[in-house]
Amino acid sequence: MTLRLMAVHAHPDDESSKGAATYAYYLDRGVEVMVVSCTGGERGSILNEALEPRAWAERDMAGLRRVEMAAAQSVVGFEHRWLGYADSGYQEPGSGDPVPANSFGDIPVEISAAPLVKLVREFKPQVLVTYDENGGYPHADHIRCHEVSALAFEAAADPEAYPGLGEPWEVSKLYYDAIMNPARFEAIFELFSVEEPDNPFLADLTQMRERMRDRENPTTVSIPSGEFFAVRDAALRSHASQVAPEHPFFFGPNDLHRRAWPYEDFQLARTRIPVPDTEHDLFDGVTA
Repeated sequence: MTLRLMAVHAHPDDESSKGAATYAYYLDRGVEVMVVSCTGGERGSILNEALEPRAWAERDMAGLRRVEMAAAQSVVGFEHRWLGYADSGYQEPGSGDPVPANSFGDIPVEISAAPLVKLVREFKPQVLVTYDENGGYPHADHIRCHEVSALAFEAAADPEAYPGLGEPWEVSKLYYDAIMNPARFEAIFELFSVEEPDNPFLADLTQMRERMRDRENPTTVSIPSGEFFAVRDAALRSHASQVAPEHPFFFGPNDLHRRAWPYEDFQLARTRIPVPDTEHDLFDGVTA
């Protein structure tokens, strides 16, 4: 049996900060991996003040981000598809600001899920990975990414849904990204505070630890992907418009990160197959 994993993300760069080490881990083990980017990220801001092609970003952010995505894809080695929707931009929670007309967050879910249903039926993954109901953080595109992924998980298997978009395919398991979880930040904080107390990363880490302190940890499975943290970092650096190459929060010393928490974590959201009480792999139960 050929094992296949599909990961659905809101913008180019999300795949690198939220799962790239896991994708590299599975590719190394012969699993086929496809990343789907729902939008082009064209309304993203320039988040790297030292960005070399700054004039390009200011003139054509969409074009630059396609080039950056191709570079990240080359680093990790996954297949990649664009869902084809326009970035909604970020609206402050509670502001009441509407998303732009015809952007991803503005289009009805039933419409925007159609191309994803088609991709699922073509690629035939056993595992689908996306964000939880809150999108990981309250960005309209992240929340809509969850919604279209959850709908596609159900609809791709329904022979009455989306006729003409391929033969039905049942995805066995749906997971949510749980990489930003309190146990991880606590473990990293404890090690860094002892061995790297002057590392600038510690300030951001302390803030994140405090934000996470009272949250429930949703993790149901931790993938031992630490050996691919360098691949993850190289992929994320490919998205130079979105992250500075030495950003302390994203690019701390990987030897310490591997000692503290050599995993990327996920939450099992839905399953069509029996799974063990304690999972050790996203494909547990698939080949049984």
